[in-house]
Amino acid sequence: MLASVLIANRGEIACRIIRTARTMGLRTVAVYSDADRHALHVALADDAVRLGPASAAESYLNVDALTHAIRVSGAESVHPGYGFLAENADFAEAVQSAGATWIGPPPAAIRAMGSKAAAKARMAEAGVPLVPGYHGDDQDPETLAREAEQVGYPLLIKASAGGGGKGMRVVERAEQFADQLDAAKRESKASFGDDRVLLERYLQKPRHIEVQVFADSHGNAVHLFERDCSPQRRHQKVLEEAPAPGMTAEKRAEMGAAAVAAAQAIGYVGAGTVEFIAEGAPGAESFYFMEMNTRLQVEHPVTEAITGQDLVAWQLRVASGEPLPLAQGEIPLNGHAVEVRLYAEDPARDFLPATGPLTRLQLPDGLPGVRVDTGVREGDTVTPHYDPMLAKLIAHGPDRATALRRLGRGLEATQVGGCVSNLGFLCRLVDHPEMRAGPVDTGFIARESGKLQTRPPLPDDALALAALAESETRARAVRHEAAASPDPHSPWHAADGWRLNDDRHLDLSFLDGEAEQAVRLTFAREACRLALPSGTVEARVLSSQACGESALDLTAEIGGRKVAGCVLREGESRTVLLGPQAWKLTRRGRLAGAAEAEAPTGSLTAPMPGKISQVAVEAGQAVARGQTLMVLEAMKMEHAIRAPAAGQVTQVHFAAGDQVSEGVELLLFEPAAETEKEEA
Repeated sequence: MLASVLIANRGEIACRIIRTARTMGLRTVAVYSDADRHALHVALADDAVRLGPASAAESYLNVDALTHAIRVSGAESVHPGYGFLAENADFAEAVQSAGATWIGPPPAAIRAMGSKAAAKARMAEAGVPLVPGYHGDDQDPETLAREAEQVGYPLLIKASAGGGGKGMRVVERAEQFADQLDAAKRESKASFGDDRVLLERYLQKPRHIEVQVFADSHGNAVHLFERDCSPQRRHQKVLEEAPAPGMTAEKRAEMGAAAVAAAQAIGYVGAGTVEFIAEGAPGAESFYFMEMNTRLQVEHPVTEAITGQDLVAWQLRVASGEPLPLAQGEIPLNGHAVEVRLYAEDPARDFLPATGPLTRLQLPDGLPGVRVDTGVREGDTVTPHYDPMLAKLIAHGPDRATALRRLGRGLEATQVGGCVSNLGFLCRLVDHPEMRAGPVDTGFIARESGKLQTRPPLPDDALALAALAESETRARAVRHEAAASPDPHSPWHAADGWRLNDDRHLDLSFLDGEAEQAVRLTFAREACRLALPSGTVEARVLSSQACGESALDLTAEIGGRKVAGCVLREGESRTVLLGPQAWKLTRRGRLAGAAEAEAPTGSLTAPMPGKISQVAVEAGQAVARGQTLMVLEAMKMEHAIRAPAAGQVTQVHFAAGDQVSEGVELLLFEPAAETEKEEA
C-alpha cells in the first residue's frame, strides 16, 4: 500500500480524497493557490505546498509547479481528483517522471478517450453502440454540411476534444448549420485549443445514463451499476441518482457489459465512467455511447451509497497494485441514492456563476441517510477563479421515494447567505411532481424553467423578520450606548420606539426588487403590532442572537405562529433566510431615533430635538468607525452622533449652540469604500 498521496486539486473533491486517504493511514499533501491559502482542503491535509497565484493557469494547471510540489513533499502518489488536469495524459506522464504513482488510468487510455471522434471509432470496433453521426477527420465545412444532410435534422454539433456543454450546438434546420458550426468551432477552440467537431443525430427526449467501471492491472474489470444524470442545465448535470429509475435487470446487465467492453478496449486501469445517451421507454430504451470520462466523477457518492463501497479506497488499492476488492457478482446493490450540486450561481439569471462571501453556510448535520461533501466553510469567499460548487448533498434510502424525501429534508436544513446560490432552485427541483414520479429527460429543466427558476413571492414572514431585525438591531445599539453612558437608566435610552409627543412606532420601507414594501411596528408592553401589506398581525421576538457584525438569528411569534430565520445586513441590503429560501431586500429611509445605531450613506440625522453642544469634526476630515462627530444635548442628556464606518465627513450643517429638530440632516458622510471608488 502507498504511504502518501498528493491531491492535485482543490475544494470538495480534495477534502473527500483526504478523508479516505487518512482513514487508510496515508499521509496527505494538499496544494493551493494564493486564493486558497486558508481553504478547507489545506487545513485538512497533513502537509501543503503553495503552487502560485490565484489564476488556475498559474496554479492548479501549472504542471511544473505541481511536479515541484511532488518532489518537495516527497509524496509517493498523486490523485488528480476531477477537473483541472485529471484527464491530461501529459500530466500523468509528468507525475510518473517525477517518481510518483499516478492514481488513474494509463496515459495511453486517457489519450484514447481524449478525442470524442477517435473514442467513438474505438468503440465501434469494440461493438459498443453509437449514435448515428459523423466522426471523421475531414473538417472542411462543405464536407460537414454534406454529412449533416446524411445524419438528418435536428442534429447535434459537438466539440471533439471537450465536454461540459462547451462547443455544443443543436441545429434544427439546414439553413442554421453554417452559423452554428462557426459558433461551435469558436467555442471549442477557446475552451480546448481544438476546433474539431463531430455530428450526431439529436435525440428529442434522451436520458443521460452512465455506468461506473473499475479495472485493475491484473486483467479484472467490473461495473458498479448505472447512474441517471438527466436533469441538466446548459448540458451540465444538476441532479444524479443511482440506480436509474425504471432500469430493468436485463437492460442493466446489457449496459454494464457494454461499459466494461469499452474499458477493456483501451486497456483501462482504475475508476472510469462510460456515458450513454438513452432513448425510449424505461427498460426498453435504446442506448448509445457518448464518451468515457477517464477519472472519478463528481457524482460518484451515489454509487458508493448503493454499493456500500468507497471508490477512492478502491482507487488507492488498485494504484498500489492490488486486485479489485470484489468480483462482479459480489458487488451489492442496495436501495436508491440521489445527489444534488449546491452552487454559487443565480438560477434567475440563467445560472450565472456568483461570487461573494459565505456570510451564512449551514449544511445538514446528522440527518438520517444524508451525506454532505463540501470544500468550503462559513466565512469563506467564493472567488471568480474556480468552479463555484459549494457542496454536494447525497441522500440514500431503501427506495427512490425515501431517498428523495430525505434529500428534501437535507435541503430544508441548508442555508446559504451572503452569496447567491441555487439552493431554492434545488428545493423546487426535488419537489417537482415530474421529478418525484421519474424518470425525466435532459430537457426537463429547460421546459420547466418558469416553475423551477422563479423565486416564490416575498412571504409576510420574511418581511416581518426583516422589520423585527431592524428593531432588534436598534435596541441592541441603544442598550450598548446606555451601558456606556453616565446615566444608563435615562428614558432617552429606551429601545421600544418611544418618541416625544408621538405614538410608539417605527415606520420602515423595503424594496423587494422594484416593489416597495412598507411596514409599521407599533410597540406594546410585551409585543408589537406589525402592519404588513397584507394586514396587521401581533408579533414578539422570542430570542435573538447576533452572529458576528452582519447576521442576526431570530425566533419570533408572528400571528400566533413560531417563525425562525436569519437576517443578514450589508449596508442597506437585507437578506432574509427562512429555511433554505433567501429573499434580498433593500432598506429605504431611516429608523426613527436610530442615528446612533446606523447611518445611511450620505447623511446623519438628529435622533431627537435638541441643541448641538459640540461639533468634533470639520468638512473634509477623515474619521474612523465609531468616532464621535457631534454631540446633541436634549433634556439634560448628551447624545453622541458617531461615524457608522470609516470614511470622510464632506459637509457639516450646524455649529455648537444651534437648535435642531428631530430628523434634520446634521452632516454628510461618505464611507471609505465610496471615497476610494471616486478617487479611482
